[in-house]
Amino acid sequence: MKFTHVQCGDCPIRHRAVCARCDEDELSRLEETKYYRSFEAGQTVVWSGDRMDFVASVVSGIATLTQTMEDGRRQMVGLLLPSDFVGRPGRETAPYDVVATTDLVMCCFRKKPFEDIMVTTPHVGQRLLEMTLDELDAAREWMLLLGRKTAREKIASLIAIIARRDASLKMAKSEGRVVVDLPLTREAMSEYLGLTLETVSRQISALRKDGIIEIEGKRHIIIPDFDLLVEEAGDDSDGGFLV
Repeated sequence: MKFTHVQCGDCPIRHRAVCARCDEDELSRLEETKYYRSFEAGQTVVWSGDRMDFVASVVSGIATLTQTMEDGRRQMVGLLLPSDFVGRPGRETAPYDVVATTDLVMCCFRKKPFEDIMVTTPHVGQRLLEMTLDELDAAREWMLLLGRKTAREKIASLIAIIARRDASLKMAKSEGRVVVDLPLTREAMSEYLGLTLETVSRQISALRKDGIIEIEGKRHIIIPDFDLLVEEAGDDSDGGFLV
């Protein structure tokens, strides 16, 4: 997907992005400072510790957040999906490596003007707070996933997360039969979930054999009954964790 300039009202992530609550006057202010950047799959958006003079929303594609330890080991600590926000107002440097997993398009805002807009435009600050709290909830759920879920539940959870986000962007419901393109390779899934590549492949094959998912090509996933996938993930039908 190539962007040169898209009016905010026509943006595919408009209803979920940091500008979701803005009125026309507020959108006009954001228009004055925004620009688009495209990255190819595998390209680094920013390195940890580098000065970051912009903040951005992911318009299309997926990026990873990765942290490198002193001995060179790397751990993927998060995914950035369409409408997710990148960067922190008030922070000069990037805390993580941000790398495009797929071809990526970002709607960027120069940091200083954006910080000024946050002060004078409450809708932007309110929406960013909501997104930050959602990110905190997601991080807590991910801690449970990595620490307590089985390999099968981890794979089912990741597919469900991506399917829910895709449905949300399309303003559709994640119920019944759901179709989604899985944007991650199995290698990326293994790194993110803390599993071996062989385990990921084996569990995907098992979910397919049991009729929980169907696969067309490499990444086209058909979920015949979304509630069944959620049960396999150890979640309830509303997306919360079963107790």
